[in-house]
Amino acid sequence: MNRELRRPEATYPTLTETQVQTVRRYGKVEKVKAGTTLFERGQRSVDFFLVLQGGIEIFESDCEDNLRPFHTHGSGQFTGEVGTLTDHSVWVTGRTSEDTELVRLTRAEFRKMLGEQPEISEIVMRAFILRRVNIIENKVSAVYVMGPSQAGDTLRILQFLTRNAFPHDFIEGDSYDHPVVLLSRDNLLHNPSNAGLADALGLTDPAEEGKCYDVIVVGAGPAGLAAAVYSASEGLSTVVVESTAPGGQAGTSSKIENYLGFPTGISGQALAGRAQVQAQKFGARMVVSRTVDKFLCDESPYQLRMDDGQILEARTVVIATGARYRKLSCPCFAKFEGQGIYYAATALEKQLCGSEEVVVVGGGNSAGQAAVFLSQSCAHVHILVRGPELAATMSDYLVQRIMNSPQITLHTRSEITGLEGDTHLEQVSWTNRETGQEETHDIRRLFVMIGAEPNTDWLQGCVDLDSHGFVRCMPHEHCDSPYCTSKPGVYAVGDVRSGSVKRVAAGVGEGSVVVHAIHQFLAHQDERAREPVAH
Repeated sequence: MNRELRRPEATYPTLTETQVQTVRRYGKVEKVKAGTTLFERGQRSVDFFLVLQGGIEIFESDCEDNLRPFHTHGSGQFTGEVGTLTDHSVWVTGRTSEDTELVRLTRAEFRKMLGEQPEISEIVMRAFILRRVNIIENKVSAVYVMGPSQAGDTLRILQFLTRNAFPHDFIEGDSYDHPVVLLSRDNLLHNPSNAGLADALGLTDPAEEGKCYDVIVVGAGPAGLAAAVYSASEGLSTVVVESTAPGGQAGTSSKIENYLGFPTGISGQALAGRAQVQAQKFGARMVVSRTVDKFLCDESPYQLRMDDGQILEARTVVIATGARYRKLSCPCFAKFEGQGIYYAATALEKQLCGSEEVVVVGGGNSAGQAAVFLSQSCAHVHILVRGPELAATMSDYLVQRIMNSPQITLHTRSEITGLEGDTHLEQVSWTNRETGQEETHDIRRLFVMIGAEPNTDWLQGCVDLDSHGFVRCMPHEHCDSPYCTSKPGVYAVGDVRSGSVKRVAAGVGEGSVVVHAIHQFLAHQDERAREPVAH
């Protein structure tokens, strides 16, 4: 296992004496005997510990439940990583290596300290993020996924673990006709659903039973995460519901190079991960792998019924469910979804492709980013677009890279006309609509990134939609925000909003600005509640 750390002085920093004394004010000093377990893998809501004297040894667990030492925190050092901000299960075990004097902060005390001590907060947050990166890269306490690599469910599980940044290893094998996930010696999951896997791994924040939140954000793409960061940071109780993983469509981008502040680019997953940590730092809860089954919009407060039957209540709702790529109207398309047809080009899909030829369908930035990314290792990348060129739909920097790459061929005015294979895609045919010429290639990987269909089925008539199913928004008598829907206290931001600009930066901007309208609505509600009742 690679034990090399990125920036070890930032990953495991030692606080100054002044900083140590500051942290002491927020918690309780304890003296603990050597060999005392402070927290165990799988435990939720773990406290934060600062070592005054002695040491806390951190252990990883393998799937045989054996403990292996990973790091020892000495005097002035602290425990924790990104999961400490949440109710998620921790991935490691902590035990005192000798008689130890320490400061214990409960989660409430820890959050209070982060909010009031920006200097210490910066050190802690940087350390937490770097530790999470190292845990993933070193596959600390990883789970094992075993099964046939060509199976759609195997890819689904691997995508879910990857996009939710959970350490894992994949063992390819045909001894199972479906994927299995080995969590520990006595805990084997057979082809679990995403929700079942999330629950088993402790990846979701359970919403507080019976609590009425100020804001429920449905969807954790760039717009939804921005709304969560700004609402939670401004003191509004916030919960985010996400069906798969933070990031939305942007989370599947291999590299976004035109997002302000990142001149060398940043992957969609990394950007989403940072935004998620920000939201959780301010107290937002993240309910992952759950979808909204029904929006009870005639209730007061609003109620959202989850697919597991749980009811969440909120005074306001932000619709940020984005859009999904359209499917090709080609025979056998559904048969090969997950069996050679993909909607994302991340490191996982790139690894599956190896050095094969692949096809990317689409003329937008996502398709361009995918083609450039895949061309780094694939034998060749074919891009198919229905139009005469890329310039009208794709950023110029991507167009130039595609046109100048010997590993990429652009096929204009072309569309997929045939897919062949037994259980997995084996051949792809496309036809030039102008010349009528058809080509057939032995290709096993097809990436589809065309158009957008809004994820609005769950709204079920609660708000006005346009003819394409996107949410209509406009200022009206009771709301002066451009993100107001036809329902008071319900807003739409990002790609799901009718007329929105489909850009990551635009979504982030909308998500941040909509919080102003939420404050106005809540203030008006509170003012009406204080008005004396006429007799």
